[in-house]
Amino acid sequence: MNRLLHGLLVLLGVVTLLFWLFQGLGDPARIMMGQSGDSVTLEAIKKDLHLDQSRGKQFLLYLNDISPVSYYTKSEIDALGIGGIFLGDDKGVCIKLPYLRKSYQSKRNVTDLIAESLTGTILLAVTAMLFATLIGMLLGVVAALKRGTIWDTSSVMASILGVSIPSFFMAMLIAWIFGYLLSDYTGLQMTGSWKELDDYTGESTYNFKNLILPALTLGIRPLAIITQLTRSVMIEELQKDYILTAYAKGLGNTAIYIRHALRNALNPVVTAVSGWFAELLGGAFFIEYIFGWKGLGKLTVEAVEQLDYPLVMGCVLVAACFFILMGFITDLLYMRLDPRVRIK
Repeated sequence: MNRLLHGLLVLLGVVTLLFWLFQGLGDPARIMMGQSGDSVTLEAIKKDLHLDQSRGKQFLLYLNDISPVSYYTKSEIDALGIGGIFLGDDKGVCIKLPYLRKSYQSKRNVTDLIAESLTGTILLAVTAMLFATLIGMLLGVVAALKRGTIWDTSSVMASILGVSIPSFFMAMLIAWIFGYLLSDYTGLQMTGSWKELDDYTGESTYNFKNLILPALTLGIRPLAIITQLTRSVMIEELQKDYILTAYAKGLGNTAIYIRHALRNALNPVVTAVSGWFAELLGGAFFIEYIFGWKGLGKLTVEAVEQLDYPLVMGCVLVAACFFILMGFITDLLYMRLDPRVRIK
C-alpha cells in the first residue's frame, strides 16, 4: 500500500512539473494553426485547448483528462472519442484510459502515437537487457571464481571501459564500424528499424537484423555494471560462514556456487537490472535517434524538435509509469528470491 501511495505521489509530481514547465513555452494555438489563419480560427483553437482559462483551471482540466477516473459531460466524452464507462445521464463520472490529448503536429491522439512506438522500444529494451544480464552475470561469476587471474582482470577492465565511454559516442562508433566499414561482411545497416514502410507499395517489411546494433550498444553499459556488481557480491558471499558449512556437508561446487552463493547475490543484481530496464523502456533517446530506431525515445526527441508539447508530456509520463511499475516488480522478485524480505 505504501509503495502504491508513493507511486501515485511521484506521478502527481511528474505531471505537475511537466505541465508548469511546458505550458509557458510558446503559443500552442499558433503552433497548431501554422503560418496561415485568422484571429477567429486562433480564438477557436484557444477555446478548444482551454487556453482561455486560468492556468490553475488548465492544470485541473489536464489532471481530469489523464486520470482514469474523470468527470465529464456526455457531449465532452463524445467529442473526445475516448470511450470508457460513463456513469450518469448528462454529467457524471467516466472510467476510462488516460486521455493524453492530441498532437499539435499530426492532430492524432498522443496515446495512439505512443502505442505505435512502444512496440519498438519494448523489443529493443528486452533484447538489450537479456544480452546484458546473461553475459554480465556470467562474466561476474567467472571473475569472482577466478579472482586474481587474467579472467578477473580482463572482466574488470572491460567493464570499466564499458561504463566510461558515453553511450552516444559508443552508438556512433558501433554504427560506423559495423554498419559502414564492415557492412559488406556483417550485412548490417547504420540506421533502420524492425518495421519499415515501403513508400511506393505501402506494405510493411520486417528486418530484425536492424535490432542487433542498437541492442548491442544499449546493452554495453548495463552489462558492465552487472558484471562488476555480480563479481563483488559473489566474492562477498563466498567468504560467508554458510558457504563453509555447505562445503563441510559435502555439497559440490555447482550446488554451492549456483544454488547458494549466486541466489543470495541476486538481490542487488535484480535492483540494477530493474533500474536499467525501466530506463530503457522509458526510451533510449539518443540511441534510438542515432540508429533511426522507431521507438519512444526517437518519438520524444522529434516531438521536442517540433515543439509538440502534448506528445512530449505524454512520452515522459509513460516513462515515469515504467519506472514505478518496475519498482513493484522488483519488490515481488525480492520476496521470491529472499525469504527474509517475504517475512518482513
